[in-house]
Amino acid sequence: MENLPPYISWVFIATSLLTLFFLYKASRHSKAVVIIALAWLVIQSIIANSKFYTETQILPPRFLLLVLPPFLLIIILFVTAKGKAFIDRFDTRWLTWLHIVRVPVELVLFWLVIQKQIPQLMTFEGRNFDILSGLTAPVIAYFGYHKQKLHTTLLLIWNFLCLALLINIVANAVLSAPFPFQQFAFEQPNVAVLYFPFALLPAFIVPAVLFAHLVCIRRLLSKKKTTAGIAYF
Repeated sequence: MENLPPYISWVFIATSLLTLFFLYKASRHSKAVVIIALAWLVIQSIIANSKFYTETQILPPRFLLLVLPPFLLIIILFVTAKGKAFIDRFDTRWLTWLHIVRVPVELVLFWLVIQKQIPQLMTFEGRNFDILSGLTAPVIAYFGYHKQKLHTTLLLIWNFLCLALLINIVANAVLSAPFPFQQFAFEQPNVAVLYFPFALLPAFIVPAVLFAHLVCIRRLLSKKKTTAGIAYF
């Protein structure tokens, strides 16, 4: 990673901060969100920069420290009363705009392939079509939330399809990383995510994107249920 062109790291760091900006706007300027997110970014940056995650043959995998906390937090938010009340305050319009960060992420992944740090299957030239989510996000945000021209069902379909694209690339990324359970890409494993700043992809950007989809889906399903109830009466 020492010979990596600096612009790749800087673009990715900027993308991580852009993700934080969208979360801040979506949380209606919550200081708690910013403080917790910044603390997590700093902690993971320090750990990743120490090359702690490059030891991949230890069980349990050190990588769990990178990905488990944010996913546990998401679960807690969705299953507890206080958590539900908290996420229901989020602005789904800004959560939809957040998905544009998936475009620069895909560009960074493409550059990392050129630098032989990840396998080609993780890009839009391989099995990763997640860039479509980022490219369509402005259209959905503008016409779906600003203009309110899109039906709730269409917004749900978009969120579910983009969530499927996210799950697809996450699965491929995990199974191509140099872990004991690696399944493919042995000629060029996914090693970039073990180093700073790219470790922030599974630690922060992916959980943020997942959170955005889940909150929007929850809100849209609730809206659909309420609308159906009104129509019934």
